[in-house]
Amino acid sequence: MTMVCSSCQSDTPQTPDPRWRRMLWIALAINLAMFAGEIVMGIASGSRSLQADALDFLGDSTNYAISLGVAGMALGWRSRAALLKGGTILAFGLYVLVTTVLAALGGRVPQAETMGIVGVIALIANGSVAFMLYRYRSGDANMRSVWICSRNDAIGNLAVLLAAAGVVGTGTAWPDLAVALIMAALGIWGGLQIIAQARAELWPKPSSEGPAQHSLVSPSL
Repeated sequence: MTMVCSSCQSDTPQTPDPRWRRMLWIALAINLAMFAGEIVMGIASGSRSLQADALDFLGDSTNYAISLGVAGMALGWRSRAALLKGGTILAFGLYVLVTTVLAALGGRVPQAETMGIVGVIALIANGSVAFMLYRYRSGDANMRSVWICSRNDAIGNLAVLLAAAGVVGTGTAWPDLAVALIMAALGIWGGLQIIAQARAELWPKPSSEGPAQHSLVSPSL
C-alpha cells in the first residue's frame, strides 16, 4: 500500500515527447558503439580509467533502453525504473572503486597516447548526448537519471584526458588510477541522487494540510 494525493494527476500515463524518444535512441546507439570501441582500447592500452568509462557506456546503454521502455507510462512506473537505474549506477561506482583499488596493488603503466585519443572521441560523443538532453535535466527521476548519466560521462572523459597527461608527466599509472577513483565517486554520487528522487516520487511525505488530501490506494504492479 502507498499514500498518494487523490487530486494529483501526475501518476497518470503521459504521451511521451517524440523528441525525447528520438534523443534516447540516438544516445543509445552512441553509447553502444562507444562501449564496444572503448573496452577494446582500454584493455589493449592497460588503462583502468578507459575500462571504467567503457563499462559506464554499457551501463548508460542499459539505462537508456529502460527509459525508452517506460516512456509514456505512469509516474509510478517511471520512478520504479529510475530506482532500478540508480541502483545500477551505484553498483557500477562500487565495482570501479573495488577494481581500481585492486589494480593499484600492481599494474602496468597505461599507454597515454591511446588514452588521449579515445578520451577525445568519448568526450565528443558524451558532450553531444549531454547537449541534446540538457533541456530535460529538471524532469522526473527517470528523465533526470538520463541527464545525470550523460553529465557524469562528459566529466569522466575530461578526467581521462587529464589522466593521460598525468601518465605522460609522471611515467606512472597513478593518474589513471586516480581518475578511475573519481569516476567511481561520480557513479556512487549520481546513483544515490537518482535513488533519493525516485524514492521521494514513489513514497511522498504526507501533505501538511492533513490526511483529508490523501487516499490510500494499492500501487499499480
